[in-house]
Amino acid sequence: MTTSYREHTGRTGADASTDTGAGAGLPGTGAAPAPPPGARRSTALTLTVGLLAALVLCSLLSAGLGAYNIPLGDVLASVQHRVGLGGHALDRVGESVLWNVRLPRVVLALLVGASLGCAGALMQGVFGNPLAEPGVIGISAGAAVGAVASIALGLSFFGNWTITVCAFVAGLLTVLLVYALSRSGGRTEVVTLILTGIAVNAFAGALIGLFIFFADNAQISQITFWQLGSLAQATWPKVLAVLPCAALGLLLAPFYARKLDLLALGERPARHLGVDVERLRVVLVLVVALLTAAAVAVAGIISFVGLLVPHLLRMANGPGHRFLVPGSALGGALVLVAGDLAARTVADPAELPLGVLTALIGSPFFFWLLRRTRRKQGGWA
Repeated sequence: MTTSYREHTGRTGADASTDTGAGAGLPGTGAAPAPPPGARRSTALTLTVGLLAALVLCSLLSAGLGAYNIPLGDVLASVQHRVGLGGHALDRVGESVLWNVRLPRVVLALLVGASLGCAGALMQGVFGNPLAEPGVIGISAGAAVGAVASIALGLSFFGNWTITVCAFVAGLLTVLLVYALSRSGGRTEVVTLILTGIAVNAFAGALIGLFIFFADNAQISQITFWQLGSLAQATWPKVLAVLPCAALGLLLAPFYARKLDLLALGERPARHLGVDVERLRVVLVLVVALLTAAAVAVAGIISFVGLLVPHLLRMANGPGHRFLVPGSALGGALVLVAGDLAARTVADPAELPLGVLTALIGSPFFFWLLRRTRRKQGGWA
């Protein structure tokens, strides 16, 4: 990220860190020359088409593969039949498995993955740091506190929706708390926001531990399963519950791409170019909270999607947010649909927790990226 600061402004790393409070000396900050704009547009178009094609293919495979296999042609025929474009209906079991089990799960994976990927790109743009992710400001931990508290205390005022509602509300309240605590003199510094998020994350971890301490064995099992992250409980009502938040956040995010590009120059230059930095930060933190809280509420904690996807796309096409924000949504959806397919089929008939799978693959892959970046640039700085 700071590569772009220096390329565009000619400012030193110290200048950049003074404005953003973060981002200096991090991976992805090498001095490699930027490709010309035409090459970047071509790369962005190629990546968009490739991501869309891979996403459609993975979605069809995910709808057909599993304990009850449905041939790809039958999946397409059933979808065509339902939308009135010909095709044919499957037998009763096939129709039920496809439309009541597989497709809600695929659509939920699309929404959750797109939300996490887009939220990660926004967080990294707002913080000026390619290692930022939604969990930095406590959204995931706050949502986990709400879910764990509802399980441990046996709350049921919203029926089967109690855990989801508590997780969503607690995630949003946590973000507002972090923002209120880090605000001083009408302004919010990035460093203060990050440190406050770390403190709130630690406090949330302690609360989760306290609830687990007082929970019985059945509740501990339920808490553990929720924290591992899964889409096994996907239903059309859950899809409809997360759809408004995801759609609103995903539609709003691209409109702030240009301002995020200006913010990458540093807070002071961005203000001189007409960006209301404080207002931009508030709006985007709320968008990130909306996207992440809704995703975590229905799927549990799924790590590394919001961190890795924007980082990979930035390495492929540079730091421009006009592609990075929507591209991260596409990439996040692709990663989660493919991850959920792997979670259901790798250890068949058992199902691996999706959050565990993404962390198992994402952690070593991210470590490899860090080592590769460091080796190519001769160090972090």
